[in-house]
Formats: sequence, C-alpha cells, structure tokens
Amino acid sequence: MEAIQEQDPAPAQTMKYKRVLLKISGEALMGDQGYGLHPPTVERIAREVKSVHDLGVEICMVIGGGNIFRGLQGSAQGMERTTADYMGMLATVMNALAVQSALEGLNIYTRVISAIRMDEVAEPYIRRRAVRHLEKGRVCIFAAGTGNPYFTTDTAATLRANEMACQAIFKGTKVDGVYDKDPVKFPDAVRYDDISYDDVLRKNLKVMDASAIALARDNDLPIIVFSLDEPGGFRGILAGQGIYTIVHG
Repeated sequence: MEAIQEQDPAPAQTMKYKRVLLKISGEALMGDQGYGLHPPTVERIAREVKSVHDLGVEICMVIGGGNIFRGLQGSAQGMERTTADYMGMLATVMNALAVQSALEGLNIYTRVISAIRMDEVAEPYIRRRAVRHLEKGRVCIFAAGTGNPYFTTDTAATLRANEMACQAIFKGTKVDGVYDKDPVKFPDAVRYDDISYDDVLRKNLKVMDASAIALARDNDLPIIVFSLDEPGGFRGILAGQGIYTIVHG
C-alpha cells in the first residue's frame, strides 16, 4: 500500500498569527500524577509546540509552577507571602528547563529567559535580546514570572506578550474554551465562541486573573483559550480550525 505523504506545512505568512505566546499551567506538565513532572506529558506538549514552530510561527512560552509549588497556597499555610512567591518563581524555572530539554530533544533551539538572574542555568531577561532570539526562530521560555512577588504567571504572560509584540496569547487548558460555569461540575455549562474582556471581568470568569485581563484589554491583545489535551489543537487553531474561545475587544 502506498504510504500517505504528509502535506508540507503552510508558510508563516499564511497564518493569522506570526508571533504568539503560549501560556500553560504547571499542572499541565504533571499528567495524571498529583504533583511534579511527567516526562511523557512534557514531551507531548513539546511536540505540540514543534508542530506550530514548523509552520514558521515565532513562539514564546510562559509556564506556571503549580505542579511544584504555589505561592498563594504557601502563604495560606502561614508562610510569608513574598518568600512563598519567590519559591513559586523558582518552580517555574524548573518547569521551563524541563520543557527546554524536551524541545531541544526535537531539534528546536530554545532559550530559557529568567526574570531572576541565575546565569548558570538561564539568560537574564533583556527585551531586545529576546526579540532577536524569536527572529532567529528560537523558542523563548520566560521563567520566574515578572521577577516580583504578588504577580501571577498570568500577568507575566500578558506582560511578556506585549513586550515581545505578540499578536495573541494562546492559553492551553483542560477544556476547549471559556464556559459560563465549570463544565466538569455542570453538564449544562455553555461555551462562548468569543467574549469581551469586560464580560470576562464582570462575570468573574476564570480565564486569567483580573490584572492580566485588564492588561490585555488595554493593549488590545486577544486571548485564545483552547484544550491542550486535544492533539493538534494548537496547530489547528493557527490554521483556522478547531474549537476555542477568543477573548477580545
């Protein structure tokens, strides 16, 4: 039987977005485990990123640290909030290094760029240098949040997306968009195809935290929420397919 040949990927100029930021939670890396990193899951996500990179799209990433440590949870258990948040930032660096290793195993040049200086394992954040990495086709993973306590990785993702002149934020979740209530708990939950920033804030929908939504709104940066568990979902949306919700003005 004659083998089916995969079609050549479309060039970047046919894509709606040429530079994007992918935001995923730390929990996305732990698979079915209760904590930590699940190497097969990390590799699967790396392959999703590679499939989009192969289209010629420039990619930034921000990864949470909740699979290792959450600053808010540490604070709730009596730890001083600033210390807890710094520990959470370090957790994001560990996740970034894991994803970098998986991407480079797929021959994708990757740079981990940290908001907290740790020159032996990551580059310091210098905006112009990061932009140059993207122009050279490297994936940039921004770690350690904004480098400041009290700011979430959602806010860091929106900040870096604006600084890098990204055309959209892609937020990979466990569900295929934004719903009016938790679709896991409520079978009658309704998914939005698109929704405004103001409606997200007014209805208190858990897309991103309020400061991240406000920053995206003020800079007219669309947020595309999709399922990271759907194989090919990231690439499909860039090709104008798939199910997702777009948050925009």
